[in-house]
Amino acid sequence: MSRIGKLPISIPAGVDVSVSDTNMVTVKGKLGELTQQVDPNVTVKIEDGTITLERNTEAKEHRAMHGLYRSLLNNMVIGVSEGFTIKQEFVGVGYKATVEGQILEMSLGYSHNIFFELPAEVKAEAVAERGKNPVLTLTSHDKQLVGQVASKIRAMRKPEPYKGKGIKFVGEELRKKAGKSAEK
Repeated sequence: MSRIGKLPISIPAGVDVSVSDTNMVTVKGKLGELTQQVDPNVTVKIEDGTITLERNTEAKEHRAMHGLYRSLLNNMVIGVSEGFTIKQEFVGVGYKATVEGQILEMSLGYSHNIFFELPAEVKAEAVAERGKNPVLTLTSHDKQLVGQVASKIRAMRKPEPYKGKGIKFVGEELRKKAGKSAEK
């Protein structure tokens, strides 16, 4: 048995889960609605406020899918009930971010500002305090989408290894290089 796949998923109050005949799982909650197509070799059962997943065979690929779909469904339940948040820090002189509606404007040391259009499901908030690096907070009910958006934003200016300038996740530890040392 898959260690992750056999764990039941508890459904919190206010979350509605339904499974169609084609193994399409729909999760609705206060923050939104998510759907996921589940492989036919994995059966989804909803009983007494919990979701359990079982696989039909012990084939290696079916064992892998068992844990995968359990994690995806768990993330969907958490997403529509609590949501997911990712914080990014803009490290560098003159680096800043401002949000107007669904447009993120970033100044990252290039000759021009970068405009990034956020998906409708992702909400952004930029905070710039005096003496501290600007922080961008992304929130959404879809874990995969908010992670992908954060990754695309980070790709605009990855942290460089000498001074650490760039866009990094809050709490991320960067390995810095020593740089040149003068000869005597």
